[in-house]
Amino acid sequence: MSKSRRKYDASFKSKAIELSYARGNVREVAEELGLHPELLYRWRREKHQYEHNSFPGRGNPKLTDEEREIAELKKQLKDARLERDIFKKGDQHLLRERQEKFRFIKQHQGAFPVEKMCKVFNVSKSGYYHWLHAAPSKRWKENEALLIDIRDIFESSHQTYGSPRMKVELCGMGYSVSRPRVARIMKAAGLRATRPKRFKVTTDSRHNYPIAPNILDRNFKVQRRNQVWVSDLTYIRTYQGWLYLTVIIDLFDRKIVGWAMSNNLAAQNTVIPTWRMAVKSREIKEDLIFHSDRGVQYACTAFTNILKSYQGLVNQSMSRKGNCWDNAVAESFFKTLKTEWVYKHKYQLRSQAQLSVFYWIETWYNKKRRHSALDYKTIEEFENLLLTQDLAA
Repeated sequence: MSKSRRKYDASFKSKAIELSYARGNVREVAEELGLHPELLYRWRREKHQYEHNSFPGRGNPKLTDEEREIAELKKQLKDARLERDIFKKGDQHLLRERQEKFRFIKQHQGAFPVEKMCKVFNVSKSGYYHWLHAAPSKRWKENEALLIDIRDIFESSHQTYGSPRMKVELCGMGYSVSRPRVARIMKAAGLRATRPKRFKVTTDSRHNYPIAPNILDRNFKVQRRNQVWVSDLTYIRTYQGWLYLTVIIDLFDRKIVGWAMSNNLAAQNTVIPTWRMAVKSREIKEDLIFHSDRGVQYACTAFTNILKSYQGLVNQSMSRKGNCWDNAVAESFFKTLKTEWVYKHKYQLRSQAQLSVFYWIETWYNKKRRHSALDYKTIEEFENLLLTQDLAA
C-alpha cells in the first residue's frame, strides 16, 4: 500500500494556522500535524495577505487596501492577546508520591520543622526517618527510573493513559515490565487515568425522510480502508453557546477522516462538509458502507443525493431506532474525546473549543494515541505496518 499525497481543505489549513499562532512555534506545530514547516509558513503568509479570501482552491484573489488594513489590524490584535495569555501561564509542582514528599522534606528541613512538614504532607515522621537512613533497594531504584518515564508519558497522554496503554508505551521504549507492576507504580504515585462519563444523545430522528436499512448490523471488523465509514455528531458546551462536532471514522484504522464544527445542526454545516473532507482525504474507488444513526442530517435529501451520486459505490446504512450500540464505534469516540479532553476545559468562545478539538484530533488521536482496536498501536504505527507488509509481499 503506497502512501498517497494528502490534500488539505480550507478548514484544516485555517485551524493549523490558528494553532501555530496560539502555540508560537511553527516548526513544532508542523511536526505534530505531519506538515513541512515551509508549507505551514506559506499558509500563514497567504492567510495574512488574503484573510477570508484565502485558500479558494485556485489562484490568489486580490484584496482592497481597506481589506488589507483590516487584516493587519486583526493580526496585531491577535498578537497582543497572545502576549497577554503568555504572561498568565505558570508552572505548578504536585507532590503526589511518598518518595517525592520525603525528598522535599529532606531538602527543606533546614527551613521548616520536620514534624510540621510530615503533617502537611500526611506522612509519618517515623516513616520519613526510616526512609532517610535506609539504603534504597534495587527494585526501588528501578521503579523510580520507571516512574520518571511513566510521569512523562502520563502527561503527554493528557493524563488519559491507564496501565494497559502505559505498559505498551514503556515496552516501546525498551523496558521489560508487566501491566500489574505498571499499575502498582501508577497507583502509588497517584496517577489515575480519566474515566468515561455519560453524555447527551444528539439524534433527531423526528422527520419524514426515508430510513436506510441497517446494513452494517454491528459488524465492526473490516478488511480494508474505505470498506466502512461510521459517522455521528455531538454537542460541546461553551459559554457562547453549543458547538456541534460531526465526524466520519474509517473502521479499518479508526482514523478520523472527516470532521466539521458548526454553530447549528443544518446538514450543510455538519455532515456535508464532513463528507467532503473525508472524500478529499480518502478517494472512494470500491464499495463503501456509510453508517450513521437516523438523524435528519443523514436522512435529508441534500445529503442522500450526494451519496447517490457515487453510482452505487456508497451504500447507506442506519442504526435501528433508539439503539446506540448499532453505532458503537462513533459513540465510543465521542466518549473518549469528552472524557480525555473536553471535560478538562472550560470554553468561553466557540472558536476556543474549535481550536482545542482540532488540536486533539489532528495531533493526538489521529497520530499518537494508542488504540485498543489496533492492538494498542497508534494509527500511524498501524499504517506503517501495513505499508511494510505490502512492500514485503
